[in-house]
Amino acid sequence: MSIQSEAALEAGLIATLQQMDYEYVQIAEEDNLQANFKRQLEIHNRKRLAEHGRTEFTDEEFDKILIYLEGGTRFEKAKKLRDLYPLDTADGKRIWVEFLNRQQWCQNEFQVSNQITVEGRKKCRYDVTILINGLPLVQIELKRRGVELRVAYDQIQRYHKTSYHGLFDYIQLFVISNGVNTRYFANNPNGGYKFTFNWTDAANVPFNELDKFAAAFLEKCTLGKIIGKYIVLHEGDKCLMVLRPYQFYAVEKILDKVKNSNDNGYIWHTTGAGKTLTSFKAAQLVSELDDVDKVMFVVDRHDLDTQTQSEYEAFEPGAVDGTDNTDELVKRLHSNSKIIITTIQKLNAAVSKTWYSNKIEAIRHSRIVMIFDECHRSHFGESHKRIMKFFDNAQVFGFTGTPIFTENAINGHTTKEIFGNCLHQYLIKDAIADENVLGFLVEYYHGSEEVEKGNANRMEEIAKFILNNFNKSTFDGEFDALFAVQSVPMLIRYYKIFKSLKPKIRIGAVFTYAANSSQDDEQTGMNTGQYVSESTGEADELQAIMDDYNEMFGTAFTTENFRAYYDDINLRMKKKKADMKPLDLCLVVGMFLTGFDSKKLNTLYVDKNLVYHGLLQAFSRTNRVLNEKKRFGKIICFRDLKSNVDTAIRLFSNSNNPEEIIRPPFEEVKKEYQQLATDFLRKYPEPSSIDLLQSEKDKKDFVLAFRDIIRKHAEIQIYEDYSEDADDLGLTEQQFNDYKSKYLDITVGFIEPPVYPSVVAEDLAPYGDEQGLEDIDFCLELLHSDIINVAYILELIANLDPYSTDYAERRKNIIDTMIKDAEMRNKAKLIDGFIKKNVDEDKENFMMQRQKADGTNELEERLNRYISAEREKAVNSLAQDEGLATDVLDHYLKEYDYLQKEQPEIIQKALKEKHLGLIKTRKALTRIMDRLRSIIRTFSWK
Repeated sequence: MSIQSEAALEAGLIATLQQMDYEYVQIAEEDNLQANFKRQLEIHNRKRLAEHGRTEFTDEEFDKILIYLEGGTRFEKAKKLRDLYPLDTADGKRIWVEFLNRQQWCQNEFQVSNQITVEGRKKCRYDVTILINGLPLVQIELKRRGVELRVAYDQIQRYHKTSYHGLFDYIQLFVISNGVNTRYFANNPNGGYKFTFNWTDAANVPFNELDKFAAAFLEKCTLGKIIGKYIVLHEGDKCLMVLRPYQFYAVEKILDKVKNSNDNGYIWHTTGAGKTLTSFKAAQLVSELDDVDKVMFVVDRHDLDTQTQSEYEAFEPGAVDGTDNTDELVKRLHSNSKIIITTIQKLNAAVSKTWYSNKIEAIRHSRIVMIFDECHRSHFGESHKRIMKFFDNAQVFGFTGTPIFTENAINGHTTKEIFGNCLHQYLIKDAIADENVLGFLVEYYHGSEEVEKGNANRMEEIAKFILNNFNKSTFDGEFDALFAVQSVPMLIRYYKIFKSLKPKIRIGAVFTYAANSSQDDEQTGMNTGQYVSESTGEADELQAIMDDYNEMFGTAFTTENFRAYYDDINLRMKKKKADMKPLDLCLVVGMFLTGFDSKKLNTLYVDKNLVYHGLLQAFSRTNRVLNEKKRFGKIICFRDLKSNVDTAIRLFSNSNNPEEIIRPPFEEVKKEYQQLATDFLRKYPEPSSIDLLQSEKDKKDFVLAFRDIIRKHAEIQIYEDYSEDADDLGLTEQQFNDYKSKYLDITVGFIEPPVYPSVVAEDLAPYGDEQGLEDIDFCLELLHSDIINVAYILELIANLDPYSTDYAERRKNIIDTMIKDAEMRNKAKLIDGFIKKNVDEDKENFMMQRQKADGTNELEERLNRYISAEREKAVNSLAQDEGLATDVLDHYLKEYDYLQKEQPEIIQKALKEKHLGLIKTRKALTRIMDRLRSIIRTFSWK
């Protein structure tokens, strides 16, 4: 039986869409696209045109529309799509032109086309395009059955660099499919393959096959609703985000309840599944309903108040109003603020203290919708009752990743009892299956047999283990870790033990003491016993810890500004700011074990009794999706929590199969690695075998085979039982590194584009072509070590002796070390030039400087000067080749260094002044951006 071709898949999809009442339109190239856009825009705006006795736009008017649509970034164009355009006509009238009907989303004009050819830097032909009101808003990239879906994703990323422009900048969504697997994602270049999603039904059953996906997701009203209502324009990152299906269904359920009943309810979405975005979209859409007076988003801690406020602000500045204190809350309730964020403590004060409650008496009967964050925590006491009694016309909805059931009930009360029925579920097993969160690797430390948990010898043994283990668990500090301990006194003792061991990593601690305590154990499920003791010495101990922290980071925190200290730790643990030294390990009792979101946290050490929701909440700090290197959240327990873990997993996954959530044991992964190694070595017995591979197909087979080894190697090496010296894995560490070198020799040539790329349009590839090496995800991030950085390379150079007999070998070793690292490889030529100039050609001075106490610092200064000079040469060369002023390129690079984002508009502006014409300008922009990326890769050092 023959494999279904890409052409057949395309024809089948178009037929399906035509049956769903899409109009098929033949569009060969961009001129036809614009002509069709004019016709469709006139149809969509026929009522507005009719008001002026018109049925169409004049050519001059349409040119105005095209000019308006041409300007701006992709993000700004997404805004234009959703706005009305005031078109001033020649006779002095104004027509408000609509590009997309967001309110009546079914009332748009839907068309489908295929094989539209666009010429940018390369000539590209797109598979299937969905046009709404004539604009290409959905692009579908198809691959024949059997081809990796990632290939289609990577092809779209290449299109971003080589061909998408003009009206194609208005694409909102991409769909990729090989017939049996189908995913969608927002037009957010380089967002990452991990941010592509399956579409499902409300019960989380996926529509993987293309025909089922099309019938559900591409149904005209569903697609119109998703583009009109469920794409978020993230102002903070200036990018588009689209809701996942479970987020979509949850918001739809809440909207349905608000529109059609007074019933309450709660959303059970596992921790880490994007609750903030879901709640924001729910609050935003509920606030747009005519009969809703206000929406209140209620959190249960001050830090979550400010955190949620900042996250909402990032989605849409000014969309919500915060409340710094109860007075401010009362003012907001009286104002025209539609969405308010506050804490349950402020809300309780507003309704229970007569001074405040008298002021808001007039609105107590208003239609207020309250959305409660983490409704497993603080909604089972008197505060919640008082709030609900006061606002007698309120409708409440809760979000939680760990509901309270009978088994883990607080004072006998459950989430259902307080909030009503569960409206939508998305459990941890669903999220792991969808790769929206990671599973857990739970390992149990077997050390001293000492059973007394507070025994000093036991604690020191654990501290030493953590310090010895840290680099292994966190990939040499690329990630960071929390250490959860039973009580504040135990934390203080642990901190002092760590300090006495003079650790090389940065260690801090945070805890609540009597003056700032706010939570109790039953609400958090943490089983900490007394949250703090009554000892007044704990504030002094915290200040001593803060003093160490201040010395480490150059800060000046005291217990008087505890909140600022907390926020600073939060930022350093998230590792988001390049100029901010990170905190590697943070000791906690209860803080940071709920509500703390960081993709850079991958390890939790536990010397604490955790149960039920407290256990899963704490574990879930580690399981945010980031990249290939972070395969799971790692948990190391110093107490026997296995029974508690299994019970919690069963309860919160509705499953008797913990293996869906917990990673398999080491021996099982080891067997898988051994089998992969055996099969690999049978085909490629020696690294030299790879040199004999000539055809691209043979090289591709090797790359795919070794890629499987790379992935399993990254997985197995984080287990505690793994040793790189083990001789029973089937592949020694030396063999792995030898084959890795051959792998990089083949792959990096395809990853790194030439410095001077061709701008000649290429012939289109026919259907069914074999996919080449350029279509493979090489997983290079798994082959980069953060140890191999500028400091490490400098140390190797500083230890060179150009007069020694082994100098040539040691010099070569430095360059080889860089070549074997995926990220440092393209800097090897630069370092080779530096060594040549500063060592080979200046031996005597090099040896003299080496003897000085600050020799390494002086060497680093020389390297910095050399890099700056070489970068300046590269920039000057680019400026000369393209006829641009160097200050334009310097400005671009400075902005990139600061924001870590490309800003092509800087180059666009300079090119416009050259008046090259549209096509030449686009080609020049692509060419210049490629060389700027090469400069950044080569001359940027962490």
